[in-house]
Amino acid sequence: MTDRDLLAQIARSAGGKAGYKQLVRELGLGGGRERRLLLEQLARMTARGDLIKTDREHWSIPKRAGFGTRDNLIAGRLDLHRDGYGFVRPNARQGSVKEDDVFIPPDEINGAMQGDQVLVELAPPRADGRRLGRIARILERRNPTVVGIFHYARTDREMGDNVIPFDERMTQHIVIPFGQALPEPEEAKSPHRVLGSESATSAHHDDLEGLVVDVEITSWPTPTRPPIGRVIEVLGDPDDFGVDVEMMIRKHQLPRVFPDNVLTETRAVAFLDEVEANRRRDFRGLPIVTIDGETARDFDDAVLVRDRAHGAGFELQVHIADVAEYVGAGTDLDLEARLRGTSVYFPDRAIPMLPHELSTGICGLRPREDRLVLSCIMQLSSAGRVESFEIVEGVIRSAERMTYTDVHAILEGDSETRTRYAQLVPEFERMRYLAGLMNKRREERGSIDFDLPEPVIEFDDQGRMRGVTKSERTWANRLIEEFMLAANECVATWLEDLGVPSLYRIHEKPDPRRVVQFEELAASFGYSLGLGALPVKRIQTRGDRRDAQRSGRPARTHEVPEDIAVTPKMYQKLAARIEGKPEERILSYLMLRSLSQARYSEINEGHFALAAPTYTHFTSPIRRYPDLIVHRITKALLRAGVEGRAEVAEGRHGSPWTHPHEGLKGIAIHHAKKLKPGEGFTGEAPIPEAELAQIAEESSQAERRAAEAERELVEWKKVRFMEDRVGEEFAALVLNPAKYGLFVELTDLFVEGLVPIDTLRDDRYTWRENTHEIIGERWGRRFRAGDRVQVVLDRILAQERRLQFSIVEEGIPLTGKKQPKPPPKSKTNRRKESAASGSKRETRHIRKQKRR
Repeated sequence: MTDRDLLAQIARSAGGKAGYKQLVRELGLGGGRERRLLLEQLARMTARGDLIKTDREHWSIPKRAGFGTRDNLIAGRLDLHRDGYGFVRPNARQGSVKEDDVFIPPDEINGAMQGDQVLVELAPPRADGRRLGRIARILERRNPTVVGIFHYARTDREMGDNVIPFDERMTQHIVIPFGQALPEPEEAKSPHRVLGSESATSAHHDDLEGLVVDVEITSWPTPTRPPIGRVIEVLGDPDDFGVDVEMMIRKHQLPRVFPDNVLTETRAVAFLDEVEANRRRDFRGLPIVTIDGETARDFDDAVLVRDRAHGAGFELQVHIADVAEYVGAGTDLDLEARLRGTSVYFPDRAIPMLPHELSTGICGLRPREDRLVLSCIMQLSSAGRVESFEIVEGVIRSAERMTYTDVHAILEGDSETRTRYAQLVPEFERMRYLAGLMNKRREERGSIDFDLPEPVIEFDDQGRMRGVTKSERTWANRLIEEFMLAANECVATWLEDLGVPSLYRIHEKPDPRRVVQFEELAASFGYSLGLGALPVKRIQTRGDRRDAQRSGRPARTHEVPEDIAVTPKMYQKLAARIEGKPEERILSYLMLRSLSQARYSEINEGHFALAAPTYTHFTSPIRRYPDLIVHRITKALLRAGVEGRAEVAEGRHGSPWTHPHEGLKGIAIHHAKKLKPGEGFTGEAPIPEAELAQIAEESSQAERRAAEAERELVEWKKVRFMEDRVGEEFAALVLNPAKYGLFVELTDLFVEGLVPIDTLRDDRYTWRENTHEIIGERWGRRFRAGDRVQVVLDRILAQERRLQFSIVEEGIPLTGKKQPKPPPKSKTNRRKESAASGSKRETRHIRKQKRR
């Protein structure tokens, strides 16, 4: 049943409201699987705002604008702040225009928790355009369990023991009634651990004080009462090996165990069908290779570059593991992959989207083993332009499993590595040359390339964290990126020109207000995107007009930025200007913040950052569900007899955001091929557009959830790594001065922290927003992005995952002024400073003795 049919079924019920049992009876659903699918469909539609969950087993049609009902209600996801207030992010497709987040004051939360789906009643609009509201109803609870630190009650007068949630956005403690601290025996066995025997924690604990526990919420909070729960699992001490991973898994509600029926189904399909392999185009005799990182867990892409047989140019082959051959639509395996949405990669382990028998087994493109693939064979000119391509089902036998390190060594001329892979050296040199041409063409159309380093956690032989370094992005990485981008773009072009409903990876044009905010910040560093005069719209709010009538004065007029003619080329040029400058890190970060967040959609809106009119995700079906869906659509078309070959007209892949004074001269920009009657695919769509919309929304949410879990674990490990280094001095770089202090990054360790402004005690410092710097009022000392300073690690804020530093006096930079002598100190002050200095020296000595 489609979503539209289900909505119609509920709308026919009395009051536009229907219960679960009513729907099961009216739809004639049989076994447990059909009923589970109904519940999953109802949950997805509720998350999107198509339905409202009125109680435990009843759903209703929401009241929305355009249906003759109240227009000040909106559904969305609640994101709380540790200070008590929150923001509701409206669900997609609630209106024709893009909705801004709604601010919720602390006294209007009404018992909602972090991540809940809520219904918000909007307040009248404010003069500054900020939207405020109150939570009118909680539609769906998203935290059935909460992970946190257990503490026993201090007195018998308390309601019970309590758990402090690990998520600082959950400001209320969870009360554990007396007698419910220890989990039931069957729960204490913790069958859902991803670590197994690696974990140092015990299944039984007599004393839970300070341990990490997983709590089931048995009574939700109200405006006057905290949440109540019971302990269902004891994870162990926060410092125990692997507990941090377990904490993140439970905090972000990551599916972590494959059900038995999924594993059974996997084992039944995880083999190579020789008949199917022989039916496909055979690439097994070619020197095709995979290129991945040393610690890569799945190998789903392989490449080859050859000189064209006839005429100048190149042939680029991109072969992708044919996961859709093993994961059938609607199977238990498919439903589990859709639930997970993506693989989650932690520094020392992963939670795969597919069971290992597939992800690292039959779907992994292992060297010297036959594997089924979907291939995109591209013909490129001698200038690196894609002229045509063909999409086919194939079979390959990878010649070698290469790493980025080895390929980089070959390209840099390392004699030992080149000797080891002598037969493949010409292949990699040809790849490097073609990738350079393709990268140049991408730059010409305005594609933005932020080369920001990523943190890499290093471990010793015992699995203990050894340090944090910056990831290195060489041409070995970049050539694979170029080839994958080209394949994704070709597949998206093919599907769009056929007029077949599909999934696209879209990146919308930046919001005008964010662009204006970035321009103001960039101006403080002497930079600009080159927008020129910004168009504004003058508006008057209803409140302003009402106040004007009362006072007799003219109504206030507000200027709101309208649509701005910003292009990817503008961002690209600014990124090139700041490359290598001290302010590069902060401005690159601010540029990223001004851009929209990429997401999946069934409607193609182009990819702004790539300056691409048509883009999708096709090259990672082992770890991303949208890629698997694109594969499924592609295979259905090929097997229906649709031609997989297509020509690429000049300018077809040009930027739709290019303006006449930018980009490639004389090239027309086409968003899509104009289909004539009878052209394109005329059969039934492999996947209906309504279902693709659901998948797009689910996959975007799963991607954000995984990214947040991965980022948070890295920050947690950084903080834990620095715990025994309190009192040590480090060289640091000022990344971003802010009104509450300086964000700094340690030079030798890829670790960040904050120097609070109130710790700068040699003067009275203030934040200058217009110049983006912190200035001392008396001596004129200035702190700007890019300044080099010496800092001391003062405090570890483990729960908040933050490091707090202070500036070493001699390391404070001066700009343009000679440092004056400080005023003479009184005897009292000298005695106090001497005592404090002695205390610090003694503390450091004790810490060093402990470390020894």
